[in-house]
Amino acid sequence: MKNFKRNCLLATAFASVLMFAQCTTAEKQDVAVETSPVEVAAAAPSLKIAFVDLDSLMSNYEFAKDINKEMMRKEEDIKMKLTEQYKVLQADQADFELKYKNNVYATPERAQSEYNRIMQKEQEIVQLEQKLTLEFEKEGLEKNQALREAINEYVKEYNKSKGYDFIITKVGENLLYANPVYNVTNEVVEGLNERYANKQK
Repeated sequence: MKNFKRNCLLATAFASVLMFAQCTTAEKQDVAVETSPVEVAAAAPSLKIAFVDLDSLMSNYEFAKDINKEMMRKEEDIKMKLTEQYKVLQADQADFELKYKNNVYATPERAQSEYNRIMQKEQEIVQLEQKLTLEFEKEGLEKNQALREAINEYVKEYNKSKGYDFIITKVGENLLYANPVYNVTNEVVEGLNERYANKQK
């Protein structure tokens, strides 16, 4: 089973750009062919842009940390449960092989019956593993969805007083350059944690 950190879950869920475009209207202007790029940029309306460092957010947002801990714990429980089941199966297989080799079974039918029982048990364990894996992955997706909604909801509220046209996510090295002055990660994380703490009360 893939580890939750690699699976879901979490970084790719927010790798898309979070856009908060303010509604503005402007008359359409024709730009002459000879107009330089600098002149075009100067004539364009200014945009307020900020960015959030996703790695830092996910490392410091308590909700994200709690989800990660919970999913890792559940993954460990699943592995432990399956490991115990497979150990019992391997012991039964070894016992059967030894008895079959030593002609312990009174009849071929008795040996076949025991063999079928072990094969059935193996099939049940495989089905259990598939079931637990699917349930784990489904829960991971649901947790990611809840996390994404919590972040989007807060950032929209946060932006009401900030008035940014765009708030983008910085994931690894996806931005060639970003002036640190536009980094609002700490503000967003602080607000997210405060809201999460209030919900836990």
